[in-house]
Amino acid sequence: MKKIGILFGQERSFPQAFVDRINAKKVAGVQAELLKAEELMQNKGTGYAVIFDRISQDVPYYRAYLKNAAATGTAVINNPFWWSADDKFFNNVLAEQVGVPVPKTVLLPSKDHPTDTNGDSFSNLKYPMDWDAIFEYLGGFPLFFKPHSGGGWKNVYKVHDADEFFRAYGETGQLVMMLQEAIDFTAYFRCYCIGRKNVRIMHYEPRNPHHLRYAAEHKVSAALLKKIEDYVILLNQALGYDFNTVEFAIRDGIPYAIDFCNPAPDADRHSVGDENFEWVVENAANYAIEQAKAQQPGKNNLSWGTFIRQAVADTADKQATAAAKKK
Repeated sequence: MKKIGILFGQERSFPQAFVDRINAKKVAGVQAELLKAEELMQNKGTGYAVIFDRISQDVPYYRAYLKNAAATGTAVINNPFWWSADDKFFNNVLAEQVGVPVPKTVLLPSKDHPTDTNGDSFSNLKYPMDWDAIFEYLGGFPLFFKPHSGGGWKNVYKVHDADEFFRAYGETGQLVMMLQEAIDFTAYFRCYCIGRKNVRIMHYEPRNPHHLRYAAEHKVSAALLKKIEDYVILLNQALGYDFNTVEFAIRDGIPYAIDFCNPAPDADRHSVGDENFEWVVENAANYAIEQAKAQQPGKNNLSWGTFIRQAVADTADKQATAAAKKK
């Protein structure tokens, strides 16, 4: 029997629905359950063919647990090694390289020294920076100021002038931050992507109160929706995420990817609504079953994006070339 386990935190509606949907399908040799993280000895398997991760971004113990599970043959959704390495600034870099529009963005060092460092630790860092050049590159105010890693709209500022920016910067402590062009949008979409192939485009209004953000209906062309779908798949294939959301702001008919590092996105029935909830439960269940069937015990069963696969291929080519020259 191949077991599928879901690892979760405070959410309630999605985990149980996910388990119930898989078991209701009565797939021979596959069973789902709410995961029980028991005592873990190094290099020992967990007994799960697939683990669906919804919480390790907040619990370091779980992230380490999942890395061991992956190393011993479990297919973990999402890949815990890539998730540990990824950040929003790098995502923007990769998006530009694969041809997806993103806002202009500048990475900034933390305002306060990281723990166990001092001024001498930053001998290589130019400071103060040329703030006027940065503001000009980004197109002027208003600008968005947000952490380069993280989510949930935490520590996000909209700054309207230099004074507001410097006041906000002074509040960010040891966070590494991004300063980003503000996209004055006419429509906004939040898109689920499951298995790097199944896309659900949801009309969204981030300026509404949280419980009304999905109560939106934007009038856009079918061609624009198709472009958004294509971009969603392109980004997730490059990143390798099995379960993710991508947000787009539409300006002058161009979809700009605003946030696409959401590997544990909101899937609560009460916030996303019944239709979106039904879609994500069904597609997540089907994908987990697909992964369970394909899982090979003791092998590497993780998903890797094209960026990593190409880097590995380039390294292998260089090693082969070097070995050939030695002969």
